[in-house]
Amino acid sequence: MRLTSFTDFGLRALMRMAGEPDRAHSTAEIAAEFGISRNHLTKAIQALAAAGIVETRRGAGGGAVLAKSPDLLRVGEIVAVLEERSALVECFQRDGGACVITPTCRLKGMLAAARARFLDDLNTHTLADCALPAAAQPGSPGPGANR
Repeated sequence: MRLTSFTDFGLRALMRMAGEPDRAHSTAEIAAEFGISRNHLTKAIQALAAAGIVETRRGAGGGAVLAKSPDLLRVGEIVAVLEERSALVECFQRDGGACVITPTCRLKGMLAAARARFLDDLNTHTLADCALPAAAQPGSPGPGANR
């Protein structure tokens, strides 16, 4: 199973927030750190906010923060939210797609079961399990530097 870049960007942002849960993170900062599209990241953050996974704050010191402790956020649930708009195959689309073999196809059930097992396995992990260490501040020595 291949996850979309939308999900990838959302997970990266959440991993960063989990590593520094006590501060707001701007999309500009996260996009620059990971070399990803700010516009695409903003859409992922909006989806995460709509699902109650993050909260967003406007203005000075604004950005996104986790709505819950990282150890309460299950990775599979997050992936399900971010992948909601992406159908694994055509017949998984909300409108059912236009696949001509749908009436006799037995693959859809197999794929649905595999997807459920995939998400169930991811749900054995929380965001705390994959939190990134705090980002180095500009001008500070990096990891392993002599102090």
